[in-house]
Amino acid sequence: MTSQVRPAPRLRWLPRPRLTSMQREAVEGFLFISPWVIGFLVFTAGPLVASLYLSFTDWGLVGSPKLVGFKNYAAMANDRLFWQALSVTIRYTLFSVPLGLILALVIALLMIRPLRGIYVMRTIYYLPSVIGGVAVSLLWLWVFNPEFGILNYLLGLIGIKGPGWLADSDWALPALILMSLWSVGGSMIIFVAGLQSIPAHLYEAAELDGANAWHRLWAVTIPMLSPTIFFNLVMAIIGSFQTFTTAFVMTSGGP
Repeated sequence: MTSQVRPAPRLRWLPRPRLTSMQREAVEGFLFISPWVIGFLVFTAGPLVASLYLSFTDWGLVGSPKLVGFKNYAAMANDRLFWQALSVTIRYTLFSVPLGLILALVIALLMIRPLRGIYVMRTIYYLPSVIGGVAVSLLWLWVFNPEFGILNYLLGLIGIKGPGWLADSDWALPALILMSLWSVGGSMIIFVAGLQSIPAHLYEAAELDGANAWHRLWAVTIPMLSPTIFFNLVMAIIGSFQTFTTAFVMTSGGP
């Protein structure tokens, strides 16, 4: 008998499974945010971890870091200048943050009115928040100048003798707090976005119930705006603790 040789079965390539629309959206989303993630890891998370590690070492930029445990933190806790700086920073935060948030919210409430040129006004209020710290400091140095500054000149018009501001230890901190209100435009824009997202029917229902403008503010606007207020509060506190450039340029560490 002769054996029959059967041909080998042909290999068939199975089609690759296609991604679903949700999977494609997920992949595209990860691709879009990947530059930010990489930048965050390289420029934020990495330096943060390195700074935390170096805080437990003795390193003079030359040679290898030498671990010293909590010695640096103990020296900081015994440093009088550290506690003085912390006290000034806390007082600066306690006054500048609430004043800045209140002023930003008031301006935002005015900037959502359907008036001609309102977008130009928003831009004008926002612009100071994007100006560099050194340029702003030089501008306010002229404003606070006790001899020919515009602030003391305006006070003199109403019969008030202006203080020394940055040259006076009692007025240097209030001057910095006053200057911090210059940059409320950033918080104002965020408040405007939050106010525009509040449903109009809530105001209509409150008005039908007889609520006046003040009651609508406290019963509708503030509760619905609470996430935005919290975000601005956190960012303002962080920003106040990071304040250095303006204070250093204007006071050089004093008086």
